[in-house]
Amino acid sequence: MLRASGTPLLRVVCTKRAFSSSVRREKPRLVILGSGWGGYEVLRGVDKKRWDVVLVSPNNYFNFTPLLAGCAVGTLEFRCAIEPVRRYSPAATMYQAWCDKIGTLPKQNIRMRTPIPSSPHNQHSYGLYLPQMPATKSFAVESSGDTAYDHQISTTNSETGKTFPLKYDTLVISVGAYSQTFGIPGVKEHAHFLKDVRDARAIRSRILECFEIANQPTLSDTERRQLLNFCVVGGGPTGVEFAAELHDLVHDEIWKYYPSLAKLVRINLYDVAPKILGTFDQNLVQYTEKTFRREGINVLTSHHVDRVEAGKLHIKEQGEVHFGLLVWATGLLQNPLIESIAELKKHPKTKSVIVNEHLNALKTDGSSDADIFVIGDAASVESAPLPATAQVANQQAKYLYKKLNKIIKDQPAEKPFEFHNQGSLAYIGNW
Repeated sequence: MLRASGTPLLRVVCTKRAFSSSVRREKPRLVILGSGWGGYEVLRGVDKKRWDVVLVSPNNYFNFTPLLAGCAVGTLEFRCAIEPVRRYSPAATMYQAWCDKIGTLPKQNIRMRTPIPSSPHNQHSYGLYLPQMPATKSFAVESSGDTAYDHQISTTNSETGKTFPLKYDTLVISVGAYSQTFGIPGVKEHAHFLKDVRDARAIRSRILECFEIANQPTLSDTERRQLLNFCVVGGGPTGVEFAAELHDLVHDEIWKYYPSLAKLVRINLYDVAPKILGTFDQNLVQYTEKTFRREGINVLTSHHVDRVEAGKLHIKEQGEVHFGLLVWATGLLQNPLIESIAELKKHPKTKSVIVNEHLNALKTDGSSDADIFVIGDAASVESAPLPATAQVANQQAKYLYKKLNKIIKDQPAEKPFEFHNQGSLAYIGNW
């Protein structure tokens, strides 16, 4: 079901006519959860003449994540990093909503949560309201004996909003993951993440705010330095690229408009590991670290964050560090929806759903579920676990929509999925 989050509760009167089809749907229903690198690619490639396709996502757009660092500093406009999901898939039904329950037996049924606006800050560059994270922390699996396949939906009010069930014949789970905070106090409250265009917008706004405040004559030089101390935690591609983009912004643009402030800027890149870009070749890592240090970006590896307060980082090796902006890019935390599906087998470390070589979800008894596919960050291939990258999710999605198109046509099944690594790329600055 879907439920509205935030306050006040959404009050909507739904009629059967609004959701009912005039004729009984005979096409099998394919429900896709998520509009990221996996879900959006499946949506684009699957045969909509043969499948009744329903996409469920809290975002009504595809988010091109490699461009977010550039958007955050103004190199690119926000619209460059998003693609409306309805543009190329008018034949599919799209619900901007959360899924918070998945039922597997005896009849497939999922529960949806509708989003509602809570403040003007939940808008992206087009001014459309976006959903917030689900308020509930408890998830459960439910099933239904109803066999109807039309779009008639019954809604339920709850303390967190409105919910409705949605049935599926085949389900594709591609819900992605959240940013990992490792339970460090204060991170969620005082750090910015960089996983969505909304994050990029908030970061850009904060950067400009820091310079405007620092430009006030009432501040001392010490206060200005603290405000213009930009910290990035996480030495993976996201953290490295943002640090590089921010350096470009300061040296290409900021000095023109704030000449007295540009020299006070400090960019610090922290990582708990002994080196940054841990998945890259050692020569590339050394070149990046050398380049950053030459250009004034402080690379601080083997540093541990104890807690975060408003404007302050508490680091085990350094003590108290003041900042004007903190960007947190330390890894992935499994989606609570995935953890809630008790019937499916999970990877003991990542908590992702274990899938076979055809991307079917495995049940706890070891058998595969022919009706549920899991791809992207939410999946872990049993035979060969793969990195949680956009490249993996995209290749899995292309494999899956070809497989689904063959299934619906009763053609021979696809060969097992094989990942072809096409390399990794990280931007380290315009030098």
